[in-house]
Amino acid sequence: MLMAINTRIGILGGGQLGKMLVQSGSRWNLDMWVLDKDFDFPAARVTNQFIKGDFTEFEQVYQLGKMVDVVTIEIENVNTEALHKLEKEGKDIYPSPKVIDTIKDKGLQKLFYREHQLPTSDFDLYQDADHIRKAVSAGKLTIPFVQKARTEGYDGRGVFVVRTDNDLEDLLDVASVVEDLVNIDKELAVSVARNPSGNIGIFPPVEMTFHPEANLVEELLSPARIADELRQKIEALAKDIALAFDLVGLLAIELFLTRSGDILINEAAPRPHNSGHHTIEGNVTSQYEQLLRSILDLPLGSTEITSPAAMINILGEEGYTGPVHYEGLAECLAMDQVHLHIYGKAQTKPFRKMGHATILDKDLDHAIKKAKQVSKTLKVIT
Repeated sequence: MLMAINTRIGILGGGQLGKMLVQSGSRWNLDMWVLDKDFDFPAARVTNQFIKGDFTEFEQVYQLGKMVDVVTIEIENVNTEALHKLEKEGKDIYPSPKVIDTIKDKGLQKLFYREHQLPTSDFDLYQDADHIRKAVSAGKLTIPFVQKARTEGYDGRGVFVVRTDNDLEDLLDVASVVEDLVNIDKELAVSVARNPSGNIGIFPPVEMTFHPEANLVEELLSPARIADELRQKIEALAKDIALAFDLVGLLAIELFLTRSGDILINEAAPRPHNSGHHTIEGNVTSQYEQLLRSILDLPLGSTEITSPAAMINILGEEGYTGPVHYEGLAECLAMDQVHLHIYGKAQTKPFRKMGHATILDKDLDHAIKKAKQVSKTLKVIT
């Protein structure tokens, strides 16, 4: 255990997820090294070592790996060629580059679920927008459907919903996954952690609503308002997915609960995730601490909920781009059990994630009401 605590941990990505991971590790005085493009990034202000560089470049990822003992990620779009080489040389890479390669390509991710008989919506893969239009014309594809860019989509980008023939003109002209438009009752998420010893910890499922324009989480509720039988089914599915990937680390899984009662995998992320922010205050162990426990092969922490919670993203307001100013911050800090996390990004723009707030209350309905009050009060402007 003492050796693990003294391990040098390399993190690819210095955004808000990297920042919160480093903040969690600082409680144990862990030696954490972060690689990202600019010292203005959120993690640069809190880490032991911030290395200015590009995590998509082979040599820079490889050199970071040579300087540390274990490598993890806060974003999937990293140079996995370097990670594969490091892994062959005996370096601990969690999640494995094989898992990252599969998940960062939504087409490969969907094929993985199909191959392993894990429940997901029907889909097809297309080279570009023209091939999608031709499939519609030939009657092989029917509207409505959802188009997702296979790579580099995040925070609502790279997703386009086709509801009418007119929408075909605005298709994303990229290699795509095209999925059935699911008749959704609830959007849910569950996170699962696994260490090299094979121990598994599963966080209770949460419920999410999404901003209709930005396609970002607008409100997250913990625990999800679902029957206990369904919760057990979701947690069993999360375990199956982690084992299918042979995961070491943390996996956040977004799910659809259909109106017919089926659970379908939407997509997964092999890292800390927006759907787990509430665990910092609302669970015994946060998703960030659990990731560190996982990659250091330490005992996993309890995932038990300590308080019902509502989490909201703090987004840049429409119509404002430039140096950031927070309006209503003091008023929100005066509210009971409102926990604000400001990421430290110097510039705001519409719908950019600038922070989040977790609101605790023994009554989830009361937490929801306070969350709505925070949303109305706290504005990110210039």
